[in-house]
Amino acid sequence: MIQSDFHLHTCFSGDSNSSVESMIQSAIKKGLKTICFTDHQDFDYHIKENPELSFDLDVIRYFKALQTYKEKYKKQIEILIGIEFGVKKGVENSILQLSHYPFDFILASSHEVRGYDPYYPSYYDTFGIEGIRIYFESIIENISLFDGFQSYGHLDYAIRYLPKTYPTYHPQDYFDLLDIAMRKMIELGKGIECNTGSLKYGLKYPHPHFEILKRYRELGGEILTVGSDAHKPEHIAYGFKQIPDILKAAGFQYYTIFKNQQPIFLKL
Repeated sequence: MIQSDFHLHTCFSGDSNSSVESMIQSAIKKGLKTICFTDHQDFDYHIKENPELSFDLDVIRYFKALQTYKEKYKKQIEILIGIEFGVKKGVENSILQLSHYPFDFILASSHEVRGYDPYYPSYYDTFGIEGIRIYFESIIENISLFDGFQSYGHLDYAIRYLPKTYPTYHPQDYFDLLDIAMRKMIELGKGIECNTGSLKYGLKYPHPHFEILKRYRELGGEILTVGSDAHKPEHIAYGFKQIPDILKAAGFQYYTIFKNQQPIFLKL
């Protein structure tokens, strides 16, 4: 049973209106033992479809608020403080500077790629089916730009928004790129994330796809965090009941949480 959700967003993220306390109370009701907030920090995020959207995190206010709730709910649930960095070329120094704050967990992700976010139709309008390969190439580049993370989030996030008219996605078609990325992360002692956010969008698999999880394990990968990517209280731990069977089938016996950026392995 998965009792830790390591990918949560609140009103500290530009794309969520949920209060910290509402998220905590939902996690308690769902029986979680540990949660880690990973609000967004995407430096220099500029998307033409939503020019007012900002992912600049007020880190000082963020820590102050989470420390308050950490103390308030300490007898009911363990609250950890993390961050999700949107990595891209040109912002690596800003990320490095902010990463020195005492986060329990740092999640790296690819969101904006070549000035486009796969969340918006313009991504595939611009790149076509090649957008999948471009997205995976961005992960390889981003690992070379910043390696101060513990886990890389939703490796095939771009697939969540693949137009329905496009050919069926087969992860094996991209193993040439994914192998490079995952081997590098394993070499650096970094993990990947099993993100259940895709399930609420109607996909039949988490991010990344089962075949990628399996391939990561075959390559020797052991560090695997699990997160719902919830932006609303009702989505916390979404789909977690089916995840242990998926991970076991992929070859995993444990999942990973982090405290003070140090891994702790929990049996599935």
